[in-house]
Amino acid sequence: MLSGKYMPKTPKGHKRPADVVSNAVHVMKIATGEIAELGQTDDGKSKAAVELGRRGGKARAEALSARKKTEIASNAAKARWAPKDHHHTGRGRAK
Repeated sequence: MLSGKYMPKTPKGHKRPADVVSNAVHVMKIATGEIAELGQTDDGKSKAAVELGRRGGKARAEALSARKKTEIASNAAKARWAPKDHHHTGRGRAK
């Protein structure tokens, strides 16, 4: 049996069974509720982090004045609908 040192990991770094049979047993245990599935959302984000993000966004919205929220929304709309630079590489902001 492989030790934890050699256990394959998912792209997010979670350990997973090393062979097909072990993986099938693991999936069956999750499906039957024998073990809990990792706390991940469909897109791979931590459920705890998503919840904290929701709280932070709500707190920020409550702390901002109506004028500041309008300014932020206006800037976002301008950025969204501005002409696109087709040579943008995806790093940093397009200019």
